[in-house]
Amino acid sequence: MTPATRQEVLGLYRKVLQIAKNWQSASGQIEETMREKEYIRNEARTLFRKNKNVTDPKLIKQCIEECEARIEIGLHYNIPYPRPIHLPPMGLAHKQGRTLRHQEKLRKISTPIYLKSHDEVS
Repeated sequence: MTPATRQEVLGLYRKVLQIAKNWQSASGQIEETMREKEYIRNEARTLFRKNKNVTDPKLIKQCIEECEARIEIGLHYNIPYPRPIHLPPMGLAHKQGRTLRHQEKLRKISTPIYLKSHDEVS
């Protein structure tokens, strides 16, 4: 990891922790706010620790893009949790009727960047 990339990753981690510190839930209830703050901190710790040994520059860039996307979506919608995607069970089926394995491959490809690591952790 280059020093510039390291600084970018540490800056993102600090930014997430700062967002958690200043977070206010949409409902305005103190209990809900505290639960969401704790979720943000725990999610950041889990994902950053999980990826701390990543050395591939492409994978590092993908993780950075995912973090930035989750930050922007969370701030925009005022929801700290990843936004779910809704695909019908066979909505990606090929017209000639491929196997279920092909269906799962298409579903994985269609997963938005902000949910890639969430599926692995959950």
